[in-house]
Formats: sequence, structure tokens, C-alpha cells
Amino acid sequence: MAGGQERILRGRIRSVQATKKITRAMELIAASRIVKAQQRVVAAVPYSEQITEVVKDLAAAGGASQSPLLNGRGEVKTTAYVVIAADRGLCGGYNAGVQRAAEGEVKADVLAGKDYQLVTVGRKAEGYFKFRGYKMAASFGGFSGAPSYAQAREIGQEVVKRFLEGEFDRVELVYTRFISAGSQEVVLRPLVPLDRETVAGGDGKTSAETGAADYEFEPDPTTILDTLLPRYVEARIYAALLNAAASEHAFRQRAMKSATDNAEELIKNLSRVMNRARQDSITTEIMEIVSGSEALSGGKAERQLQLVDLGPIE
Repeated sequence: MAGGQERILRGRIRSVQATKKITRAMELIAASRIVKAQQRVVAAVPYSEQITEVVKDLAAAGGASQSPLLNGRGEVKTTAYVVIAADRGLCGGYNAGVQRAAEGEVKADVLAGKDYQLVTVGRKAEGYFKFRGYKMAASFGGFSGAPSYAQAREIGQEVVKRFLEGEFDRVELVYTRFISAGSQEVVLRPLVPLDRETVAGGDGKTSAETGAADYEFEPDPTTILDTLLPRYVEARIYAALLNAAASEHAFRQRAMKSATDNAEELIKNLSRVMNRARQDSITTEIMEIVSGSEALSGGKAERQLQLVDLGPIE
């Protein structure tokens, strides 16, 4: 019995060791990708800040009053949530955090008697909400680990088109903002319409109000805004995608490190149990040998005693 248990434990240890190699490799890969993703986030900041400044100047020049993307509707009946999650799992609570945040907003809208629509980015978000029967307006996926501006443009065009057609009255972003390799947070950011306060602050940041800009625009500010605001929406979506990608890699790195540590601890525990079983097996074998030896010794002594009792032959 002990020998069979030892074989089972050896098999389990080999299985855990193989899993540990995989989680360790995934941890190292995620750690290397965090740096590259963080660099992409930093590299996108100048463009985001510059386009924000231009939109602020155009709004200050009087173009805001006639732009449909800057004028919110009087009554918000339908809110669309652009939920940015991952295409794959094995990243701890990353997907669950974004899904819970979006779900909370949807439930609040339903309780308030308002309608909603979901635009999911990432296969995990799509599968989660589709399985639970939520209203889905559009789905995008396949690029959560390394998004490009072309994909942000595709999402932005879809959102802006539906907003201008009146299908959405408001659009909000739900994603995970990357602060550092050890700190990320799920945030809710307004996307469309872009009121003056949102435009002045950029991606959730705050800045001092500025007066009218000393620029001359050709053509007029309204025409430029009509062209530039969709690009501004795309830039905000792209920044959210980059933040989400960096956060995904950070979550996966921590999750895989935790899995590797747990595998090491499990291997130690299984090794102790296996050593104990092996010791029990060895002890049992020794006892069997000793018992057999004693039985043989006792039988030989008995035979010798019987020969002695026979006496000499005359």
C-alpha cells in the first residue's frame, strides 16, 4: 500500500513541477511585456495632451456651441458602456474587476428606469455579458495584449456613428488605468458627449481654466471641431486601450508569480508526505524481514532441540 501511495505522490509532484515551469515562463513573459506596454502608454501621452489643447482652443474660440459631440442631449435615455477587458484569462482579478464595475453601472441605470447598451472590447467581456443576456451593441476582440491605433479608430467610429444617429445618448469608458507595475485601478470615464469640463481635463485629469485662445482658424472653428472631435474620441479610446493592456500584463505577472509560489509550496508539502510514506514503506519492509528472520531462527532452534532429545543410537 505504501509503495503504491509513493508512486501516486511522485506522479503528482511531476505534474506540479511541469505546471510550475509554465507559470514561471508566463510570469517572465508578462514582466517583459509590462515594460513595453508602459513605454507605449508614455509615448501616447504627448499626442493626447496636444490634441486636448487644440480642442480646448477651438472650444474657447466659439466652435463648441454648434458641435453635436460637445452638446449633450437634454434627457439621457440610453447610456452605452465601452467595457475594455482581456482576450485571455490567467490574469487574476483583472477581468472580474472591469466586469463588476460595468455591471454595477448597468444595474443602477435599470433601477433608475433608463436603458443601456454594451460595447465590449476583449473576448472575456463579450463572453461574460453575452452569456448573462445583457444588451450588446457591438463587440471587438483579438488585440487586448497589444492594441493599435487602427483598432481604436474602428471602435471610435462605431461609437460616434451610433451616437450621432441617436442610438446612444451618452457613452462612457470602463477600463483599468495603469498607475505603476504594482498599482492599477478600474475607472469610469465619460467619452461622448464631450462637455467643456471633460475637454479641459483630458483623460480624467484636471487643469486650470484658460481664457480665449489668441489663434486665427481657417476654416472656422466649428468646421475644424467637426473634423477633429472624432479623432479626439479615438485618441481617448486608444489611451484607454494602452492603459488596459499594461494593466493586463501587470495582473498576469502577479497572478503567475502567485501560482509559481503556490506550486513550490505544494511540491514541498507533497515531498514531505512522499518521504513519510517512503519511510513507512521501508520500516514495514524491515519489520517484515526481521519477523521472517526471527521465525526462521525459531524453527531451526526447535529442530535442533528435537535432535538432542533423541539421544545416542546404540
